[in-house]
Amino acid sequence: MQEKINDLLRRKEKAKLNGGAEKIASQHRKGYYTARERIDLLVDPGSFLELGMLNHSDMTGAEDKSAGDGIIAGLAKVQGRPAVVQAADKTVFAATEGTVHIRKSRAIHHYALKRGLPMFNLTEGGGLRMPDGMGSDGISDKLFPSEMLAHSRQVPTITGVLGDSYGGPTWISVSSDFVAQVKGTCMAVAGPRMLEMATGEEVSPEELGGWKLHANTTGQVDIFADDEEECVQHMKDFFSYLPSNYQEEPPFKSTADDPERRIDQVIDVVPGEGRRTYDMKELVRLIVDDGEYFEYKGLYGRALITCLARINGRVVGIVANQPMFSAGASGPDECDKAIDFICLCDSYNIPMVFLHDTPGFRISVQAERAKMPTKIMVWNQALAHSTVPKISVVIRKSIGAAYGNMCGPSMGADFVVAWPTAEINFTGPEVGINVVYGRQLAEASDRKEKRQDLLRKWSFDSSPYKAAAKHLIDDVIDPRDTRSFLCRSLAFACDKGVRSERRLANWPTGF
Repeated sequence: MQEKINDLLRRKEKAKLNGGAEKIASQHRKGYYTARERIDLLVDPGSFLELGMLNHSDMTGAEDKSAGDGIIAGLAKVQGRPAVVQAADKTVFAATEGTVHIRKSRAIHHYALKRGLPMFNLTEGGGLRMPDGMGSDGISDKLFPSEMLAHSRQVPTITGVLGDSYGGPTWISVSSDFVAQVKGTCMAVAGPRMLEMATGEEVSPEELGGWKLHANTTGQVDIFADDEEECVQHMKDFFSYLPSNYQEEPPFKSTADDPERRIDQVIDVVPGEGRRTYDMKELVRLIVDDGEYFEYKGLYGRALITCLARINGRVVGIVANQPMFSAGASGPDECDKAIDFICLCDSYNIPMVFLHDTPGFRISVQAERAKMPTKIMVWNQALAHSTVPKISVVIRKSIGAAYGNMCGPSMGADFVVAWPTAEINFTGPEVGINVVYGRQLAEASDRKEKRQDLLRKWSFDSSPYKAAAKHLIDDVIDPRDTRSFLCRSLAFACDKGVRSERRLANWPTGF
């Protein structure tokens, strides 16, 4: 018996070295952690239960140099909560995917769904391994797994791009609920070498799939980090706002921040003049518990803020126009960002708060070429299908169709209120009087005086009081009472718990 145990221990000690001491040293020289070190960064100390430690490639002759077959997987606790974890191992065949690698990854994903455990993916690698995937037989059992394609947001999937990722790691990333990427890494369908051989196109990894591309153009990554420690911390911070699965509510966090706290500072933060700009993030900080929030896709579609926060201990998703960019007018990227965020919140029982300050949508030839009408309506469809509580506050202006997309009246909000500074209309006053009264202005003897007179009339027509008088909105509130109103209204809207009907759970994770 002792001889058998000693043999087992030797095998496991060898497996812990994965690709061997030299490969580990090479990873360190390049400034990267190993897969096991990344797991240690993520999970609670001593909580990792590895599965498949004695795996190796099933290719003849590769058994002794393929410990784990390029992936380490198992169960652990993250912030005290059970989770499934898998980490690509660059020291074994550059973390490429062979038959056993794929089988292990599918098994751990299936177990996460079976037991309602969130999934953490620590990714890098070169995609499907050659020659394992070559030939009709090699590729036929290595196509996209059903667990990934029909995941249906049953459990949160949280992914870190920690090294160059092509093929499989990219499919995992773009199918996840949240993706963090280390700057200096690349995420793309195939690497530069493959691209050059296939098309003759020469491009650097940064140009092909670097962080700036995903931050500003694709929106396929949600947040970026300067190093691996920061990347893993982003993953943990995001997880702190999410439930473990769709059947639970997000974790409640007690706070000493008074729900009735009056936010007198809004008078200094938000200018009364509609044309003056300000940073909506400052208002968000004043409203939420302890001024803390987690921004989602912060560098993409910057005229719209999407973030997770807590209000009186309860997790909320906030969608807010950002006057610092394009005066808060949403374009195609902002539409995609809103849709993605609404799907996330509705699928994981997160009530939503909308803060309006927008002159409408950005209209241009470029926007039309980017399918702006379709994007506006898909945003509206996402709102219509969402069933979590939604509360809407018009801060300064909410013009035209954007009033609807920001969850205005008849768009499914539990409550719609406005500040006394709000302007609500089909179009802004300057554009409106030019369209409606253009001839009168042209014929007026004193155009400047006539314009000011019409602007005064238009301002009255746009005030929130007419809508409030006809009970088209629920109230006009003192701006300083915004936190108090949200705390109270959320308490009523969520009194029986928040359980989404999950109509958006099957919507794609990209558009």
